[in-house]
Amino acid sequence: MAYDTGMFHGRWTAIVVLGVLTLAGHAQAACKLVQIAVLPVTMVDMKPTVTAKINGEDATFTADSGAFFSMLSPASAAQLKLQTYPAPFGLRVTGIGGAADISVARVKVFTLAGVPIPNVEFLVGGGEAGGGTVGVLGQNVFRIGDVEYDLGKGIIRLMHEDDCGKANLAYWVAGTDARYSVMDIKWTTPQSPHTTGTALVNGTPIRVIFDTGASTSFLSVRAAQRAGIKLDAPGVVFAGLSHGIGREQVKSWIAPVVSFKIGDNEEIHNTHLRLSESLVDATDMLIGADFFLSHRVYVASKQHKLFFTYNGGPVFNLTLVAASAKPPAAAAGAAADPTSAGAGAAASPGAAAVAAGAGSGGAAVNDAATAAGPDGPKTAAEFSQRGTAFMARRDFEHAIADLTRACELAPEEPNYFYERGFAHWENKDAPAALLDFDQAIKLKPDHVAARVARAELHLHNGDTPRAIEDLNAADGAAAKEADARLRMAMAYARAKLLAPAIAQLDLWIAAHAADARLAGALTERCWMRAVLGQDLSKALDDCNMALRRYDKKDVSSERTWSGRGLVRLRLGDYDKSIADYDAALKLRPKDAWALYGRGVDESRRGKSTEAEADMAAAVASWPGIANAFKEHGIAQ
Repeated sequence: MAYDTGMFHGRWTAIVVLGVLTLAGHAQAACKLVQIAVLPVTMVDMKPTVTAKINGEDATFTADSGAFFSMLSPASAAQLKLQTYPAPFGLRVTGIGGAADISVARVKVFTLAGVPIPNVEFLVGGGEAGGGTVGVLGQNVFRIGDVEYDLGKGIIRLMHEDDCGKANLAYWVAGTDARYSVMDIKWTTPQSPHTTGTALVNGTPIRVIFDTGASTSFLSVRAAQRAGIKLDAPGVVFAGLSHGIGREQVKSWIAPVVSFKIGDNEEIHNTHLRLSESLVDATDMLIGADFFLSHRVYVASKQHKLFFTYNGGPVFNLTLVAASAKPPAAAAGAAADPTSAGAGAAASPGAAAVAAGAGSGGAAVNDAATAAGPDGPKTAAEFSQRGTAFMARRDFEHAIADLTRACELAPEEPNYFYERGFAHWENKDAPAALLDFDQAIKLKPDHVAARVARAELHLHNGDTPRAIEDLNAADGAAAKEADARLRMAMAYARAKLLAPAIAQLDLWIAAHAADARLAGALTERCWMRAVLGQDLSKALDDCNMALRRYDKKDVSSERTWSGRGLVRLRLGDYDKSIADYDAALKLRPKDAWALYGRGVDESRRGKSTEAEADMAAAVASWPGIANAFKEHGIAQ
């Protein structure tokens, strides 16, 4: 099967040219840049997303320069009612999280940037692209010519250059004294289409891939070791788990480095980088969306050069992933009830990340950045795009200012109120967030994301009845394969409605068999069934399947061991239950549920001394643990 970019190139170059930039006086007089298409970008967390249509239906994609070809998730292909057929024998896709088996789907009409393109093939496989997207747009789109990534303003431009030779294609600095950097990039082919080059870490050359689909930049552990960075060195901290296209989650760390140099004109001293234990092929580092947000980047395919300028703000996102940087129940209150923690519970829509200090490389964005100016946003959409870029960088002040302007210019658009509500909530202004979610839902009652976010906010405020109303409405509006059902399950669980939570997990798990979050979802369903004392054989299967996906030393597996211990306690298999609780406590010695559950096992086995010691330790860890067991019908 041949995967060709010609269909994209021919269609777009045939349409009316959107703009021509002449670089006369700055370089050679004949150099012209033709703007083929403009892709508006909305940042969702740290994912750059663009909108398109698949057979007339709206679809949101992650713009992923690290993907060799455009791809749909299996759940999205099913939701869009696309038929799939086998990919060429042996064809697999590899990324962070391992390899994924794939199939192929043909879309009758794919519309991007307003251009309908017939009979477009997509690979189908892997997990979710993130941000509620149906998949990723890859290099078969971005290689039709040059590409400019201006994510700080919420724009990707597809470009064509004529007679530019060795001209400086950072055209936005023409006629100014602004500083720009250039670096050589490797020749690309359809088989190896990635944008790759060489940077220096502590003076050591490393091979980098520019990957907008990676939320954060990662340096491989092996490359870090070549540069003299050791995981056991002072200042290195565990930063949580990450996942990509494969089904596995990989560990990450944040480590101090003496210097990072990229291009001919940018070097950062005494900074930090995120390390990953698994990067594919010979890749030493992924340059992710965090770098693209802090830079304007032009990929000049013919010149085999990459031009970029620094926008200001942190170069790298150095946040810790809260759900995996600590054991799942380590946060205050999370240990109180096994149904209130886990795969998706959060205090706010973006609470999966917590700040771990400023990133590297620069001062905060200037107040002047929000001024419209000749190159600033003019329309509601442009203010929204830049606002979500500020939001991704956790610059809430400027994000809210831009999103407020978007709401003023387009008061009928629910997404702008939803985005501003998200920003208010992350900025710890829950009342303002609630008003915005209310308005988004008033404008679009079946707005699933706003319904789920408002439900989570109601739960945060202790208003369970209203949360349930929103969750029920979201359940009725969401497609059965929708990724939002994972969050809905966790919200139902926090509302103490375990049967509806299990129903949501049933739908999500059935549609997301290759997702890296599957182990967490299986663990939660195991716990819920165990707490209810129902379908215990199914609960045991869930925990067993989850444990097969975890590294036995992974602290994230502690919740699964503890869940299986509870299942076996319910089944009366006390010796195996004790063994599971032993495994859980080896990973987290003060877990109240595991200590008390093991105490119950020991009591029923006649080991009263051991039982009293474990139960006392459990009560010391959480005084309410005995009542929690009694509420679920488990007595000593």
